[in-house]
Amino acid sequence: MTVDIGGLLARELGPGQVLGPEAAERLDDYGRDECDDQRFRRRPDCVVLAERREDVEAVLRLCRERRVPVTPRGAGSGKAGGCVPLEGGVVLSTERMARIRAIDEDDLVAVVEPGVVTGLLQEEVEARGLFYPPDPASLAFCSLGGNVVTNAGGPRAFKYGVTRHYVLGLEVVLMGGEVLRVGGRTVKRSCGYDLTGGFVGSEGTLAVATEIVLELIPRPPAVRTALAVFPDVRVAGAAVTALLRRGFRPRTLELMDRTCIEHTVGVTAYQFPRGAGAAVLFELDGEEQALGPALERAGLVCEDAGAREVLVAQSERDRRDLWQARRELSMLLRAGNRCKVSEDICVPRGALGEMLARLDRLAADTGIRCATFGHAGDGNLHAQMLLDGDPADPDVGALVERALARLFRDTVDLGGTLSGEHGVGAAKARFIPLEMPPALIEWQRRVKRLWDPDGLLNPGKVLPAAPSRCSE
Repeated sequence: MTVDIGGLLARELGPGQVLGPEAAERLDDYGRDECDDQRFRRRPDCVVLAERREDVEAVLRLCRERRVPVTPRGAGSGKAGGCVPLEGGVVLSTERMARIRAIDEDDLVAVVEPGVVTGLLQEEVEARGLFYPPDPASLAFCSLGGNVVTNAGGPRAFKYGVTRHYVLGLEVVLMGGEVLRVGGRTVKRSCGYDLTGGFVGSEGTLAVATEIVLELIPRPPAVRTALAVFPDVRVAGAAVTALLRRGFRPRTLELMDRTCIEHTVGVTAYQFPRGAGAAVLFELDGEEQALGPALERAGLVCEDAGAREVLVAQSERDRRDLWQARRELSMLLRAGNRCKVSEDICVPRGALGEMLARLDRLAADTGIRCATFGHAGDGNLHAQMLLDGDPADPDVGALVERALARLFRDTVDLGGTLSGEHGVGAAKARFIPLEMPPALIEWQRRVKRLWDPDGLLNPGKVLPAAPSRCSE
């Protein structure tokens, strides 16, 4: 890069906020996220550790003036290469912008900076009898800014919705340094275009959020947790459908197959029953006196659908251990296999059984072991492809690429989408044409150009590369 952007930013902000070439190892840390695809790694030219909105303004102003790409980054917990600086330049980290500015118990809102850890906000509001429902598996370390730009979900999304449903307002900075405030503190708004909703899920390609206004709700007074054990994943999927048809709307409705369960043996505090072929973890919340009878009825539905047994958590420790096993599945699968490719697909709820069957056929036809878990209540499955080969081996890479294309075609064929909650990032951009026609992709490119005319903000993410004029 001909421009010494790191030196320029260090003079503007102070050296303690800028990491340059002298911190090569730390730069490497900011050149990757939790994406399993090793191709999405790139060392940035420098990293800015923003501490306030004015820092973000300065970075976006100076980088546009000098045409330097900027990649916004939260906690780096994403799984789609969304915060990887594919074109080098500056990584703009908001991890130091981690203040909870207000928790308003009258308006039922929280005002936070983007670097606030999701789990920390949940603890703070629950101590006041309030509730912030979105709960991605990485809630212990992911940040709310990242949750907003990926429209993160989690197990509780089935009943309570995803991040988008709780974002009331945003303060954002555009490429060039202009500051906008969109939305506000009201839960209803019918004035002008919904720009707040447009920024949510945009994966840092349109603007950088510096303040977030989130809706809170009263904390449910009680929660009860149960685990239904099944002979195989298809029977478990049928039980999920049965619960929905019978009118149950659990707080969570999570599915795990045999391969996932096997990876927890001897590792997690909770040990699943021996011989479990699949499991459904479900929770009900509400008034204490109503939960016991409701849980019993739900258990009977599972047994009628083929459950071998239904186990009810008898203590908060039991519940915590069970959820820890569920939340650690992705890490356990990664640790137990030489090559793991994690995908986040979502199909209509009625297509869940057929999607599970297609995953079985994909595994049989390709020889790739598949492990599946996820938020079965809303059709969101995390399909994990497990291989013994070297991820850097071109033959392994080609096999995975064919399997991914087939997985996504099957998903779209069933009316689904390539991502339920992780986003597209860099890892899935090339597959977007499977889901969207060319005209729709082009309209989204126009939206991108409106907010970021020079294409400098998080380039290479979400949308596939536009065809060159020479190839037309």
